[in-house]
Order: sequence, then C-alpha cells, then structure tokens
Amino acid sequence: MSTSEKGLAPERWVALKVLARVEDGAFTDKALAGEARKAELEGAQRAAAMRLSFGAVQRERTLDWIIEQASERPLEKIEPRVMDVLRIGTYELLFSDGVPEHAAVDQAVRAARTLRGSAARRSSRAGLVNAVLRRIARDGTAWLDGCTNPAIRHSMPDWIAERLVRDFGDEAGDLMATANEPAQNALRWNSLRGPREGLEALLPEGADPGKIAPESYVITGGFDLEESEIWSAGLAMGQSQASMLPARILDPKPGERVLDLCSAPGAKATQIAALANNEAEIVAVELHEARAEALRRLAERMGARIEVIVGDGREVELEGTFDAILVDPPCTGTGVLSARPDARWRRREESLGPLLELQKGLLERALGLLSDGGRVVYSTCSLLGEENEQIVEQVDATVLDLTASFPTLAHPRLAGALQTRPDRDGTDGFFIAKLAARIPAS
Repeated sequence: MSTSEKGLAPERWVALKVLARVEDGAFTDKALAGEARKAELEGAQRAAAMRLSFGAVQRERTLDWIIEQASERPLEKIEPRVMDVLRIGTYELLFSDGVPEHAAVDQAVRAARTLRGSAARRSSRAGLVNAVLRRIARDGTAWLDGCTNPAIRHSMPDWIAERLVRDFGDEAGDLMATANEPAQNALRWNSLRGPREGLEALLPEGADPGKIAPESYVITGGFDLEESEIWSAGLAMGQSQASMLPARILDPKPGERVLDLCSAPGAKATQIAALANNEAEIVAVELHEARAEALRRLAERMGARIEVIVGDGREVELEGTFDAILVDPPCTGTGVLSARPDARWRRREESLGPLLELQKGLLERALGLLSDGGRVVYSTCSLLGEENEQIVEQVDATVLDLTASFPTLAHPRLAGALQTRPDRDGTDGFFIAKLAARIPAS
C-alpha cells in the first residue's frame, strides 16, 4: 500500500526518509535534495519537507527532552524510526505555525503505520505515537517554557552553549534561538557572466537586493538554485550576505597577486575574481584533491580565472609574495547553524584544539607571504572568541579599522574588526579582521 493511499502527506514521507539517512551519516541538505528529487517534490511541498527535516535535525535535543517527558518508556526503548515520527510530530506541535494539532497528530499516527512490520506491531506503534503526541499537545508548551537549561531549550551541545553564554551573556539566548530558524536564502550575482539585468530576468518573484553586499539578492520562498538556469549559466552563486564581506573587504585590484589560502568550495575565490574583473593573478589553495577539482569546475562554470594548488596552506610551496591574502579557515561553523542543520552534532569539543592550531598556523603563514604594504583578511563563520579575536591577538600584525565603513557591525571585543550576527543582521554569523604586517621598530 502506498503512502498516498494511507493518507500520509508526501512532504512528511520525504522528511522521514531524510531523518533516516542523517542517522546513517548523510548530510541533511544532501539527503533532502536526493529524496525530494526522487519524490518529485517541488514548490510548497519541497519547502515543507525542508522545514520538517531541517527543524527535526536542528532541534533534536529539545524534541527528545520533550518526548521523554511525555513517554512512559525510556527513549532508548523506542525504535529509531518511531523516534523520527515522534520528532517530526513534536516539531509540528511546538515549533511549526499553521498546522492544527489534530492534523499533526493524525499525520504522525499515519506515518507510524507506514513502518514495516506485522499489523499488530504497526498498531502498537501508532498507539504509542498517538498517546505521546496528545500529551505533548496538551503540556509541551508548558514544559518548554519551564526549561531553564539553554542547551536543552535551544537544542545545542553543552560545550557550544556554554561558550556562547560566555561570549554573549544575556544575548546568547537570542543567538541560539535564531540558529533554529530557517536561514536567509541569498545568492551573489556573478558579473563575469553578464550584466545584472540578465540575472534579474531569471530570479523568482520575491527576490530583492541585499542590504550588506551590493551584489547580493535575498530570496523569500522556496527556490532551488542548483536546479535553475541561473546556476547552469553561472550567473549566480548561493552565498550568504555575510560570506560576501571578506572578499569585498580584501578589495582585490587588477594586476595584484591574490591568495586564497584555504579556498574550497570556492564561493569567495570566484567572488575575488569577479571583483577584480578577472584581471588579478589569483592562487587558490585547497588541501584535498577532490575538493580542488570541484573548485576548478566551479571556476570554469563561473568564468573565473583561478590557479588551484593542492596542499596544506601552512606549508604548501608558493612562489613569491602576494598583495592580498584571504584566510578563511575551517572552523566550528557556529555562525551558520541555521543553514547546516547537523553541523552542531558533528563537531566535537575535542576537535576545537586542533582547529585553533590550524587557524593560527594559516594566519601566520599568510602574514609571512605578504608583499610590502599588503593586507590579509582573516574571517570565520564562527561566533566563538577563541577562533576569532583570540587568534588575531596571538599573531604579530596590526588590525586595520573596518568600522568606519561598517559601523553597525563593529566587533564588541576587538577594535577595528567586524562581527555579523544571525539574530541582529539576518545573515550568517561571521568574524572579519583586516590585518597588515607589523613594521619592526627601528
């Protein structure tokens, strides 16, 4: 019997398939793209499947805590696929506007009946789901309102929540809450493939120019860029407004030698090429051959002239010096948790130390490759101080002031640097500092 015959909405079926794949190690966005394509979901149905699957993954800790309050059995005694049904149902009841309680419960019960097993087993699962979700519909909001643990309330690993509270104090709650909301959908016009009007003619309704970067557009509603003519023609790159700032602040000029020291997937490298109108010598370094090859293909599609070198940016052989260097190293990604639903669960506290060593090593290498009068832009998509201002404070460099151009984005702890915040600025959380090599005293 098909799911449609059982009355289960296709977007919920797809969301359940996504959760199962994520548990097996898949990335949420990749799993959604594949399952939505197989189910031929488009428009509102695809957007609904995305909302359910992203929301259930992001809020997993909160959802499990609520389910535990309502269940008469330990969570480890509930089958994984039944837990997926309960998570989606709980998400709809507590965090999804516009879905009547009875409809959310009914769809969850129908979903439980689609799971494989005997008729008696399917009936038992449906009974469990019905009982748990009815308790949550009645008491879930009160339980959530009474939760004082920010990591549980906002569905974060303890180590991330503790650091955000440390760095942002009373404002940490707003940051964590925003990390569970849909990310702003933005793209960057690629001037190397034609005038702005060519892109605008193909944009969906509801696309408006962004407020932070002049080449940005913000799209409301569902829009799959990579399935569009815009993508195939290389007219635009999916990129948040905050992510466009580092290349703009680097300000590459025609005739300069420019280095992107850890470049893949290539959004910033191709933006650098566009800003310099393909008249700068751009070298992009990437550690992994497969990602380097993907970067080469992206550059070709975007019409960007970039030399891609494979190696560790801290030690790879590079000829000469550079006028402008971008260091956008691997980080915890705590500023992009809205767009990457599973990122918070993939990072481990024990990985932070090696990341900090890598970040400092890359920045020190960049400063050593600078031409006289050159500049380095150091940026991360992290909100954690140890990956941002504390890295800059450990190297021998002068921080140049960016706040005159971006007064509303001034970093609260490092003079001259910038910080974008998802809760305040509606885009990714980024740290950006522009540095010059310190001139030795004579």
